Amino acid sequence: MTDSLTIHDHPLPYVDRLDARDPATVDLIVIHCTELPDLATARAYGERIVHSSGTGNSGHYYIDRDGSVFRYVPDARIAHHVRGHNQHSLGIELVNRGRYPDWLDSRKQVMTEPYPDIQIDVLIALIAHLRTTLPTLQSIAGHEELDTTMVAASDDPTCEVRRKLDPGPLFTWGRILAECGLRRH
Repeated sequence: MTDSLTIHDHPLPYVDRLDARDPATVDLIVIHCTELPDLATARAYGERIVHSSGTGNSGHYYIDRDGSVFRYVPDARIAHHVRGHNQHSLGIELVNRGRYPDWLDSRKQVMTEPYPDIQIDVLIALIAHLRTTLPTLQSIAGHEELDTTMVAASDDPTCEVRRKLDPGPLFTWGRILAECGLRRH
């Protein structure tokens, strides 16, 4: 486990356009993986404007493979990271290739990159920190549990694949649940 946690604030350019909320309404942490090759690419995706409000899709926190933690969106703002649950949740993104670059190819739906121990150690430390600053936190979920949407495969439109699979089968749920103090959503 890490002895100290350093969170680097690196707000997205549009963060002030994201809806404000009372942090006391946050009761859920959603674990994601970026499904991108590196943190720089994840940042570029987060900065893309895709909503009419002039905002994009992003988690609140990003944990790189070396355990570095970045906050892109403050807890008091609603980030767009999981359909139907943004209002009351925080998104934590783990840098991991996932299915990149073939997210929706039906022949490439296996995630093979393991999560480094340091990344998981820091995730546990971040959750512990968030539980002290957000005492209303109660549960934790993976993105794939909350977004079960099926979409046409990119290689065969007659075949459907899951839109989201993150954090995926290599994520260490047993360890996280044993150490985080939150219940599975």
